[in-house]
Amino acid sequence: MFDNNDKPTLIKFWASWCPLCLAELGDTQTLATDPDLARTNLYTLASPGLHGEMPLADFQAWYSGLDYPQLPLLLDPKGEWARHFGVQVYPTWVLLDPNGKLLRLVRGSLDKKQILALLDNTQARLETPKRQFYQPGDNQARPVETREIYFAGGCFWGVEAYFKRLQGVLDAVSGYANGNSENPSYEDVIYRKTGHAEAVKITYNPQQISLDQLLQHFFRIIDPTTLNRQGNDRGTQYRSGIYSNDPVEREQVTTALQQLEKKIGKPVVVENLPLAHFYPAEEYHQDYLLKNPNGYCHIDLALADVPLEESLPVYGKPDEAALRSTLTPLQYHVTQESGTERAFTHEYDQLFAPGLYVDIVSGEPLFSSADKYDAGCGWPSFVRPIAAGVVTEHIDTSYNMHRIEVRSRYADSHLGHVFPDGPRDRGGKRYCINGASLEFIPLDEMEQRGYGRWLSSIRQEEIR
Repeated sequence: MFDNNDKPTLIKFWASWCPLCLAELGDTQTLATDPDLARTNLYTLASPGLHGEMPLADFQAWYSGLDYPQLPLLLDPKGEWARHFGVQVYPTWVLLDPNGKLLRLVRGSLDKKQILALLDNTQARLETPKRQFYQPGDNQARPVETREIYFAGGCFWGVEAYFKRLQGVLDAVSGYANGNSENPSYEDVIYRKTGHAEAVKITYNPQQISLDQLLQHFFRIIDPTTLNRQGNDRGTQYRSGIYSNDPVEREQVTTALQQLEKKIGKPVVVENLPLAHFYPAEEYHQDYLLKNPNGYCHIDLALADVPLEESLPVYGKPDEAALRSTLTPLQYHVTQESGTERAFTHEYDQLFAPGLYVDIVSGEPLFSSADKYDAGCGWPSFVRPIAAGVVTEHIDTSYNMHRIEVRSRYADSHLGHVFPDGPRDRGGKRYCINGASLEFIPLDEMEQRGYGRWLSSIRQEEIR
């Protein structure tokens, strides 16, 4: 498929629906014809029919209407190359040696300076601004929302490779977490007792895969009962841990670990700690098992293709007719037309009974009574959502104001706005929510209505 002329090959994977890719077509054509880059074979590659790309005939007709005569385009209708390299986001660059062996994989954009740096040294660290990810199938012309969590589960080669196979995981980076020195090397961690854990930074799209699902995957690839050991690897650097500085995520992890311990009937020794720091490992560790297909791995990567034992509920949005028939006029106006109820009019404003607040449209859990407080503004107010990713944030410039609107994750219901004037000792945020967009599930009804797994999110002092 590629020229074999004793030069390395650089391939840019892109898609027609990716706005960043389209914006860069002209720049990429310039790179392909730049004499300074003549020491590499530079191609672009699209995969018609894969990851939301249009079918082959439609793609060819669409592309023929563009004006990029010097852009070296290859088509891979079967998607073999994208699948082989685990391409999950666009654009993605792959650098191969003259024999076709993977030397480097970069998710995001590359410019000429960075490409030259890679050609001079394939292990070079690329200092780049925060990347924008466009995920296969996202045709809404905006970057994918991302969140991060850090897992330590023994040798990071296998943990990284496993999570990169999951739909919704956008990137996984091997590194060193929570030690007692700065910028450690692999040798420092292995031989000099720096206290770091081999960890993997997981970047994911919470609208495609939840933290609970990530935790379920993590638990299936580790032995949570062994201290400082996974597979054949022993030492404190191989300890198991989950690291986050989000208090809501930490509570979720605590609940998940408690449930795991109850399920297996043995003490669980997985750390659940704030992330003190994370240093990316040397480049040769990144995508190690792609670069070295026969490399050591203590994890059965095929498990990534096996569905989880328990699927989490999917909270969908009813069709228009169902919305009209089930919602009151006020509920419809607020959730579907971004309306606002009058202040001090909804019963939830002064409701402080223990329980759960869910999306009136889909039933998805959104807020806990544990996080509700009287802000005096006339609308139900919370210091945070019940879990990371259950609400999405959007810039709202209506009424000549600059506000942050919040909407529900799955049904896209308008909920209200978030402001930075909440209680400082509880994070400083005020989620000002329309009561009409919520349904309150009392504590004593949560189990029977299918919300039992959220009971631990209600403060113990509220359970009487």
